[in-house]
Amino acid sequence: MTNEVTVPLLPCASIDDIETFYGVLGFRTTYKQRKPNACVGVQREDLNLQFFEIPGFDPEQSYGSCLVITADIEGLHRAFAAGMRAAYGKVLVSGTPRMTRPRARKNADGVGGFSIIDPGGNWIRVFRDAATAPMPAATPAGRLAKALANAVVQADSRGSVGQAVRILDSALAQSRADDDPVEQVEVLVYRAELAMVLHDPKTATEMLARVQSVALTKDEAERAAAAFDNAAELAAGLR
Repeated sequence: MTNEVTVPLLPCASIDDIETFYGVLGFRTTYKQRKPNACVGVQREDLNLQFFEIPGFDPEQSYGSCLVITADIEGLHRAFAAGMRAAYGKVLVSGTPRMTRPRARKNADGVGGFSIIDPGGNWIRVFRDAATAPMPAATPAGRLAKALANAVVQADSRGSVGQAVRILDSALAQSRADDDPVEQVEVLVYRAELAMVLHDPKTATEMLARVQSVALTKDEAERAAAAFDNAAELAAGLR
């Protein structure tokens, strides 16, 4: 047999909240009912998700999750981010719902990915199709890059933000002459993002200020361009 389709069925506290949120991301409602069981289905192109409502459900305790495999994680992330900016004035990086940024995942052979954590606390994990992915980047050599890779596994993959913070804070507490300043920028920006996830705007502001103090050559500034873009968006979210 061919052309089989699998549609995840995920829990939530409110199908109305789910419908609204996924509408922001460009999904359309394909089905919705209140009785005998409240449920809703949403679709965006070939991406189908369905949700069932549980009275009193706590999103923070959810184990709901699914994988989305696509050839274009950056395009999908840009579309979701644009929807968030139009609806909320910013990309949601803290609280529930929120969205992480596309990053290489050490625990997925370096393949890039990002996650949506929806109002039901479900993790929609978007990964690049390995068949269409470029060759993964070499294993990070610098100590800061290694710390960043380990922190991404903890926070973006496992949801262990506290452990990721400990990894980054330990790395930032040291300073070595051979540290790559671009890696330093990337670590500081990610630490600021994690501070926002933890509702700690003071630390986020401090980290973003430190980003501006890192001395970079022209070539290094070009290499750090994506991190500076992320930093600008985080700063906007703090206003």
